Amino acid sequence: MGHVFSHYIGDPATTPDYTKEPTFDPLYGFSEGRKERVKLATKEQMESVQLPLDKRDYCAHLAIKHRACRERVWPFTYQCAHEKHEYLNCEYDDYVLRLKEYERERRLLERAKRKAAKVAREEE
Repeated sequence: MGHVFSHYIGDPATTPDYTKEPTFDPLYGFSEGRKERVKLATKEQMESVQLPLDKRDYCAHLAIKHRACRERVWPFTYQCAHEKHEYLNCEYDDYVLRLKEYERERRLLERAKRKAAKVAREEE
């Protein structure tokens, strides 16, 4: 149902705050580690092409490539369909990854709550 539903109707103790950093170790549960995400476009590159702030994410290098193609072939922007498709796929993959991270955080919060309840029951 999404963050709004779970935040206002669900349990606020197990609903992660998406505006803050994760509370659990990002490597927790990954015995062999995780691949670190790196932004391929530098801040200077994004500023030089005047990339809007909402597009300065992990897919910025593809957004820059798409904008360059549109400027090169204007007004025949349909020729940049491949670059647009690459950019939109990257944005979708980023969205899915953020959803997975949110769900991981939520499940770890629920697990911590269950463990705390179990410890409290055993102490009684």
